Amino acid sequence: MQTVTDNTPQPEKGRASRIAFAVFASLFAVCVGVQVLLAGLATFVDAVNWARHTSFIHFVEFIPLIMLALAFTGKLPTRMRWQSFALFFMIILMYFTANVAAVMPVVSAFHPVIALAIFALGQKLVPESWRLAQVGRRR
Repeated sequence: MQTVTDNTPQPEKGRASRIAFAVFASLFAVCVGVQVLLAGLATFVDAVNWARHTSFIHFVEFIPLIMLALAFTGKLPTRMRWQSFALFFMIILMYFTANVAAVMPVVSAFHPVIALAIFALGQKLVPESWRLAQVGRRR
């Protein structure tokens, strides 16, 4: 805990950003699960769910950029900044693989593989971000 000149206790710099990062990482991980569920519903239940699958990503796609900004303001490790960027980059790759099916079907086959990588990295970030959010908390 830091103090300012008037002796008022101040929370450690960046802690709010680390907590927000952990919240967004958790939200992102849940959203990836929902996105996979929607793809499964479209594949095995009703094709109308493809519209939901393609619409839902617009709610999720910028969360990694928010996480990237919070990683800087929260003074998180450099690897977490790169991991946040990697999540966003993989989302861009998902758009690419989803839209080249007619021209390059083999490339489109990587769409679910990239989804697995996004899921794995998203799951990895959650416990690590919550652990780092605890640094500097009041005891």
